[in-house]
Amino acid sequence: MADDPRNTVKDAAERTNGAFGGLTKRSWAAFEHFERTIRLRSPAAFWIARMATVVTLDALAILATLRLTRAILPGVRTLQSINDVVFGVSLALLILVGLQIGGVYRRSWRFTSTADALHLCAALFVSSATVWMLTATFVIPQRVHRDELLMFIGLHTVLMVIAMIGVRVLRRGVREHLRASRRRRMVGSRRRVLLLGDLEWAQVMVDLVRTDPASALEIVGVMTPDGREKKLEIGGVRVEGSAEDLVEVVERLDRMGRRPMSLVVQESSELLAPKTLMNVASVAETIELTVSRFRPPWARAETKDTSGLEIERLPLADLLGRPEVSIQHSYVKQMVAGRRILVTGAGGTIGGELVRQLATYGPSEIVLLDHAEYSLYAIELDTRERFPDLTIHAELCSVRQRAALWQTFERRQPEIVFHAAALKHVPMVEVNPAAGVHTNVLGTRNVADAACAFDVRAMVQVSTDKAVNPVGLMGASKRLGELYCQALDLIGSCDPDSPRFLTVRFGNVLGSSGSLIPLFQRQLAAGKPLTVTHPDIERFFMTVQEAVLLILQSSARALEVDADRGTIFVLDMGQPVRIVDIAKRLIRMQGLRPDIDVPIKFIGLRPGEKLFEELFDTHEAKIESRIPGIFEAMPSPIPLDMLVKGFNRLERLIELGDTQALMALTHEMVDASSKSSWGAILDRLATEAASNAHELTLIKGRAENKTADPRRTELNGNGGKPKPTSPGRIAS
Repeated sequence: MADDPRNTVKDAAERTNGAFGGLTKRSWAAFEHFERTIRLRSPAAFWIARMATVVTLDALAILATLRLTRAILPGVRTLQSINDVVFGVSLALLILVGLQIGGVYRRSWRFTSTADALHLCAALFVSSATVWMLTATFVIPQRVHRDELLMFIGLHTVLMVIAMIGVRVLRRGVREHLRASRRRRMVGSRRRVLLLGDLEWAQVMVDLVRTDPASALEIVGVMTPDGREKKLEIGGVRVEGSAEDLVEVVERLDRMGRRPMSLVVQESSELLAPKTLMNVASVAETIELTVSRFRPPWARAETKDTSGLEIERLPLADLLGRPEVSIQHSYVKQMVAGRRILVTGAGGTIGGELVRQLATYGPSEIVLLDHAEYSLYAIELDTRERFPDLTIHAELCSVRQRAALWQTFERRQPEIVFHAAALKHVPMVEVNPAAGVHTNVLGTRNVADAACAFDVRAMVQVSTDKAVNPVGLMGASKRLGELYCQALDLIGSCDPDSPRFLTVRFGNVLGSSGSLIPLFQRQLAAGKPLTVTHPDIERFFMTVQEAVLLILQSSARALEVDADRGTIFVLDMGQPVRIVDIAKRLIRMQGLRPDIDVPIKFIGLRPGEKLFEELFDTHEAKIESRIPGIFEAMPSPIPLDMLVKGFNRLERLIELGDTQALMALTHEMVDASSKSSWGAILDRLATEAASNAHELTLIKGRAENKTADPRRTELNGNGGKPKPTSPGRIAS
């Protein structure tokens, strides 16, 4: 069948246009090459050539607009006797001199902006007004027809502004178009992104991407928090709508063949509330859209990366589904400033972050205690470099070593103790039960006993959500540590000067040693499948910075407001996150497709692992805390003497190496907490103690008003204080 003549003509026209466009691009490229060569070899010659070109174009614009004005307003009587050629050249020269004085020719045409256009307008109006004033005074001899002349001057000035700005904008537009075409040819396939943020931020990002020759990004649309500018364009990019329209926008772009791979959000927007950002992230996850941010320029400078503008994944901590923990620094400073602080497990992830944050509040000295030599060396070196004026003591000691630990307390005399030392890896503790119990149970007992013996003001224990209704030995051992500190805290209810024992409980820490995020990252780097234990397994997550903020905030506020004894502080961590969703998200953050480019392999629950973690035990009372973002739990306690006897039996079983009996006894002691009625007894005794203290205060007040026997000032042989309730009485 013969070709359609219309198609033949169309093809010929496209070939002609393509050839002409290619010729234009090649000519412009040759001109830019010549321009760069002259600029490098002879800057003075380049400046002269540039000035000559710019001034010539402006002069032609002035003369052309003058002729156009005369054509539009031919009957201006004032100008009828003036020689057009001489007057036009003189007018152009004087205006050009005015522009030079006004600094117009010190501004580059290639980067003409709104500020440059306004500057040019101001300079033109001033120069034109000055020149025409001189013309009306000295050049035009006859009577000036003011209205006609003002109309002529106004029209000519407006046309000059339009012509000069138009030439400059055309210069910049042609340059950017050709550079964009060249970038498309050089970069090849580009990553399509959708922006979400303020219009001003989006305009800056569009300009950066368009002018960066090495960038492999293509912005296909802009979304604003409120969507009021919908269907407008900024920098040639359409405003698609608001954050609520994300699904519809992506579907529309997909139908156009321009589906974005990433949603790039503005982190500093005042209109994008954290809750909005979290909702958008959740929606983006369902439509397989990676939530990203622009990579800061200084990040590329630090890594000596010479590539163009890039995006990077938004940190997983920003997508946990809840706002970040805030902290009231005044309370923490009051607790820490000028005091001697000891941190156990200082070489670990949480312990190290504790040390770094505590050091900012001005303690008199910090004692770093850890059993791992290199970890202790690393945190000591880092802390000394960050805080050269802080007194730091590094103690190589294990919390299992009771005698060595007590020597450290005696030597350093700490006032506040943060106990972060623990074995936290669930499968590792399950196959090494003696080590887990020795560290997490007996080690905690050793630190708590030392705190009692050396008049420590407070001990803050770092716990975990795995201690709630524990299945594995790791959670059970941490639960016993909680119960021991709770019992000691309750024993001091009758003595306001007794140490406080505070426990802080939270979920998984992102990026900590042995956690799943580093594991997934290693598997991705090695090209291996990501391993997840179960499709439905869920966990609570927080960053290490949030974990430490919680520890500091809760402990400082508890000491400030004299919180109820025996409570456990728990972070409100929102909803748990499925591990398989995190795995898929990490895969997409690498620009890959889950189950296609990177498979996810389910390996089954490991020993001691639960499908779901909890923040509160079934037998714990959940209490609304006076501390923002934190809950309090009141577990059913176990009498201290029972814990002491049980711990002694655990210690004996460790010495004998009887792991089966050790595990059985550990779980038995945890189960005893749910069956204990000691909580009701304790409440009754605490009420009695408060009543007795009130009566003693009244008696003491009456005694001070009398001149009685001095023996009356000693009540109960304890200097006017009620005797603290003994562990034996509570146990009964």
